[in-house]
Amino acid sequence: MNWESLLQVVRSKVAEAHAAENRLDSRRLFHGRGNCYPGFERVCVDSYHPAILVTLFEEYEAEDELARQLWALLQPFGYTGLAVQRRYRPRAPIVWECGEPVEAPVARRGQLQFPLTFDRQNVGFFLDIEPGRFWLEQQVREKAGQLDNLKLLNLFSFTCAFSVVARAAGELEILNIDLNKGVLKRGQANHQFNQLPMKGVRFVARDALRDFKRYDRSGPFQLAVVDPPTRQRGAFEVETNYAKLLEKLPACLADEADLLLVLNSPAHSEAYFREMVAAASSGYSVVERLPQNPDFPDSDPDGALKMLHVRFNRNG
Repeated sequence: MNWESLLQVVRSKVAEAHAAENRLDSRRLFHGRGNCYPGFERVCVDSYHPAILVTLFEEYEAEDELARQLWALLQPFGYTGLAVQRRYRPRAPIVWECGEPVEAPVARRGQLQFPLTFDRQNVGFFLDIEPGRFWLEQQVREKAGQLDNLKLLNLFSFTCAFSVVARAAGELEILNIDLNKGVLKRGQANHQFNQLPMKGVRFVARDALRDFKRYDRSGPFQLAVVDPPTRQRGAFEVETNYAKLLEKLPACLADEADLLLVLNSPAHSEAYFREMVAAASSGYSVVERLPQNPDFPDSDPDGALKMLHVRFNRNG
């Protein structure tokens, strides 16, 4: 297998990153899943300096040669270990194949750091949604100085990266909702790891849809992030549950609110998403679709991650 075209992309990306102000920030160095690189559609390479994570979604010939060539390319940039995750194998094992294991890998975002778990399928930080984190950061900075008692509702919060970014950006109350108590504990640890004030930041294990009445009175929220899984067996299905949640959501929003709504489903188009939002409430209006993270090129915009800035106005 000739890996040279993949290596060229990585070489360009790492040189670009090395010259940037935040040169240690975590980013994707190669994104095959957007179908922009024929033959490499099932390969991704991520930088969590000083660790490199190569993810293989199907078996390739000469995988060890890819690891070796990447290591020769990247080691001069200060990386100390390269790991390979084989998603095509049961439990998606991660094996350190070059250099030394990085004992405590982190995702870096400017001054913020997010501890990762390289022993699980999802390491704990999603790189593709960075435009959404940047959007939220700007919203908090703008609103925290204008509104008293600013509140953020963070649904399907996972390890609470949105919450960390928001709390670092300004003074506000945050309610993180996720069904998984384990990821909420990691979310709390992420705040503590970054030495952020915990006052007003809550972590509540609830079903975002079915338990709505158990957290809706915590508002009104001027900001909300809704980033559900496409499919969570027995808990959430985009096609049947997303619209229902959006119909309920105005009950806990302020009369004017800004929302980040996310759809991570290649099977559903942007038009489908916009129509679902419009049908859920007359108070919703789509301001814009946020730009894709440039590290995640996709041959089909409808197949890529869809992030909508939606404004809510109770009076229409």
